[in-house]
Amino acid sequence: MKKEGFSFNESMKDAVKKFLEILGEQEILVVSHFDTDGICSAAIMIQALKRMDRKFSVKILKVLNKDFIDKLEKNKPVVFLDLASGMLSHIGESGLKEVFIIDHHEIIQQIPKNVMIVNPMMHDKEKISSSGLTYLFCKEINAENKKLAKLAVLGMIGDLMEENIDQLDKAILEDYEIKRKRGLLIYPSTRPVNKVLEYNSDPYILGVTGNPAGVTELLREAGMNPLNGKYKSIIELNKEEMEKLVTAIMLRTPNTNNKAIVGNIFLLKFFNKLEDARELSARVNACSRLDEPEIALQFCIEVPGARKKAEAIHVKYKQHLISGLEFVRNSEKIHGKGFLIINARDRIKDTIVGTIASILSNSSLYEEGTIITTMAYYEDKIKISSRNVGRKGRNVREILDSIVSEIGGEVGGHEFAAGCVISQDKEDHFIEALRKSCEIELVKI
Repeated sequence: MKKEGFSFNESMKDAVKKFLEILGEQEILVVSHFDTDGICSAAIMIQALKRMDRKFSVKILKVLNKDFIDKLEKNKPVVFLDLASGMLSHIGESGLKEVFIIDHHEIIQQIPKNVMIVNPMMHDKEKISSSGLTYLFCKEINAENKKLAKLAVLGMIGDLMEENIDQLDKAILEDYEIKRKRGLLIYPSTRPVNKVLEYNSDPYILGVTGNPAGVTELLREAGMNPLNGKYKSIIELNKEEMEKLVTAIMLRTPNTNNKAIVGNIFLLKFFNKLEDARELSARVNACSRLDEPEIALQFCIEVPGARKKAEAIHVKYKQHLISGLEFVRNSEKIHGKGFLIINARDRIKDTIVGTIASILSNSSLYEEGTIITTMAYYEDKIKISSRNVGRKGRNVREILDSIVSEIGGEVGGHEFAAGCVISQDKEDHFIEALRKSCEIELVKI
């Protein structure tokens, strides 16, 4: 759904003008998604509001549903970040007086009169994160908010958008003067390469991941040896060393192409230390997915003490992830030509199944275009995540939307990475509908 007659910049200026007019001295509620992009969006917005000396409260959500919307205070302005584009009809019927949405997800419903929305999907500018949009919005409010650009970059990395940087993203990168280096996309690039390879799972390297002896053998094949008992970090490797290491990895993972493991490494300064943005993103993500979004938010705002807490949570999260991947490896799966369904029920935390789906879709285990779907129980509901291997093939957002429109639930996401929440009593119905949809779509192709 495009907004005719308005450029993206004009739409942004118009939204900011109305936002400032409505806000006045009122307290505003900031509601954001719990992933890295959403947390960074919230961190940007609340710091901009602090600069304006405005009152606000914050809610971080795993999923936005009708019940939450209906319980909101009707006269208090609400700004939704990184969510709500798929809940427009509910918001229109809610009785909320003033609603702002800054989001980059697909719009499939009419925009209600009580909603002002900033979304690149309305202007053919899909390739920007919600944190990037929130940053541009807040920079339009006050140029001093340029200092928050690194949070926009962190959110962009968290939403896997560094591969498709368009003009809007480039402007943000220039605001921050980010340090960027071409290299091996295994993180953290600032740590010794042997340790990074040992704990890496993307790509999963058979005989190397989780195996110190296998790591040593791989590095020996690449002609790399420790100096004074310590290996170089990835960003310290010269061009020749990098090429030899990439070759050694590709020989162990023949289905992985060069573009998948070599790209731009972004370095950001947090807590006065230069770190790999992907590692920072992983810490933020870990906090939220282990039900500690407030620590994630504190980490992004660089509250003293938050770094150690986030690092400890990240260690715990990786243990959950390893356990989840082990379950997937040994579990029965529902599969067919072009699709794989993993129903973990209560064996994997609902906040982790999306990450597992992403890891599997980025591995070399499945053909390009295969739809990977993971499922896990969440209270009396089921959290479902779908990903396309290689980010190619059928539109999983449309597939999930067609099923959920029939059985009920909430859907969100993008063309190649989407998710939904349904009630547990619809479990078998959903699986059967997804199987049929995938098989029918395959025939259409």
